[in-house]
Amino acid sequence: MTKSILIADDNQSLALSLKDFLSSKEDCSVVGVAYNGAEALKAAEELSPDILILDIVMPELDGFGVLAALSSKKPAVIMMSQLASDGFVQKAMQYGASYFLAKPFDYAVLYRVIEELTSEQAPSKPRDKRNKTLDEKIANLFISVGIPAHIKGYQFLREAIKMTIETPDIINAITKRLYPGIAERYGTSASKVERAIRHAIEVAWNRGKIENINNVFGIKIYSPNEKPTNGEFIALIADKLLLESA
Repeated sequence: MTKSILIADDNQSLALSLKDFLSSKEDCSVVGVAYNGAEALKAAEELSPDILILDIVMPELDGFGVLAALSSKKPAVIMMSQLASDGFVQKAMQYGASYFLAKPFDYAVLYRVIEELTSEQAPSKPRDKRNKTLDEKIANLFISVGIPAHIKGYQFLREAIKMTIETPDIINAITKRLYPGIAERYGTSASKVERAIRHAIEVAWNRGKIENINNVFGIKIYSPNEKPTNGEFIALIADKLLLESA
């Protein structure tokens, strides 16, 4: 199925580069490029794209303004920005974005996100709506515990949690199946996945949000001097989300 895509970014060089990259994909059709928020809103309403790739900082109307003004029939929105603080990520999710990419990003990662979002929209997959909500829940949890969206471990940790929810026993084969599975999806090595996830957890602890972390799990599990292993942290969050959806 061909995915119709609208790109909105006031950086014309980046917008055209994205257009060239996505147009080279057989299953992608770039139906428009907008260089300010007003153009983006008008094009989104007129063209009804499947995907809107939307920058936050733009002239006339910023990305949040575009999201707020879109009609009820919204495309799946991939928000992108160099402003990757927790507040911006949370606001993007609150306004209805499906995904947040911190600039600069790998175009191959963007393409995989597009594939995920469009496959989740397919009517033949009844778990689509749940998966979209799962992404939002994970993003909100990461914000709460202090894992920033711009670090590589954010994406890897998010993927690890989703894989553990889908296949719970994979957590018992973290080095043989989980890390290699993520590495294959992102074109990297299992050891880099492991290190990046470790770094993401350490960032949360170094930010001193231990109280938030304990609040997420509902009980006091950790102190500032206690850090969970990668597997423990992934399993705890996956179990929490599974219990919430039961």
